[in-house]
Amino acid sequence: MNKLIITAALVGAEVRKEDTPYLPTSPEEIGVAAAEACEAGASIVHIHVRDAQGNPTQDREIYRLAMEEIQKRCNAIIQVSTGGAVGMSSEERIQPVSLRPEMATLSTGTVNFGSGVFMNGPDQLITFAKEMQKYGVKPEFEIFDVGMIANALYLVKKGYVTGHLHFDLVLGVPGAIPATPENLLHLVRQLPSDATWTVAGIGRYQLPMAVLGIVLGGHVRVGLEDNIYYRKGELTSNAKLVERIVRISREMDREVATPDEARAILQLRK
Repeated sequence: MNKLIITAALVGAEVRKEDTPYLPTSPEEIGVAAAEACEAGASIVHIHVRDAQGNPTQDREIYRLAMEEIQKRCNAIIQVSTGGAVGMSSEERIQPVSLRPEMATLSTGTVNFGSGVFMNGPDQLITFAKEMQKYGVKPEFEIFDVGMIANALYLVKKGYVTGHLHFDLVLGVPGAIPATPENLLHLVRQLPSDATWTVAGIGRYQLPMAVLGIVLGGHVRVGLEDNIYYRKGELTSNAKLVERIVRISREMDREVATPDEARAILQLRK
C-alpha cells in the first residue's frame, strides 16, 4: 500500500462557533489550525472560509488571506472548496480556483443535502473543470452518490480533466449515500484501477469509515467540517482527530505520508 494521505477538513460551511469553540473561522485561525493538523500528520488541508460574522463565503480575498496564513506556517497541500454552501451561485463558488491552489474539490452531481439541495448541473461541471484546467489546479472529485463517479469519468473522457485521478468518497450525508461498508466497497469498485481515493465519513461515521479506508488501501479525511466530536458528547480539535488516525494507521503498520510524499502519490507539482 502507498503511505496514508490524511486530509484535514478544517472548517466547512455548516458548523459554527456556537457548536464548538475549536472551529477556526478567521484566516489566522485557519492558518494555525492547518499548521497544527499538519504537525499531527495531515498532508492536505481542505478549507472553506468565513466572513467577519462567521458566515460561509467564497470570497477570493478571504481565501487569499487564509492561504497565506497556511503557507507561512506549514508545507501542507492546500485544497480549496468549490462547493461553498448550499444556495451559492456557480460564480461565487469558483472564485478561489483563480488563486492557483494545488487542489480544489469538484462535486460531480446534484444531491439532497440535509434539508437543502446541493446543485451541480452538467454544464456547471464542465465550467468548473475548465477553470481548474486553466489555472493548473488538481481536482479532487467529490462523490456523494454512485452516479457522480460516472459523471466524473465523463469529464475525463471528454478531456476536461487529465492526468492522475483522485476521488473523495463522502458517506453519511443525510440525503446521500449511507455510510456502510457495503456502500464504500461499491463506490471503490466503480473507480479506475489506477485512481486514488479518500474516504470521508460524516458525523459518527467518521471513525469507522476512516478505519475501513486505511485497511482497504485508500486515504482518509477527518476534521471539524465533517464531525466535531472525538466520541459521543466530547468536542475535539482538528489536530486531535488527525492524531487518532495516525495512531491507528501506525498500529496497522501503514505509515503516514508527509506533504511532499502525498504530492508524489497524487502526482502534484508544487
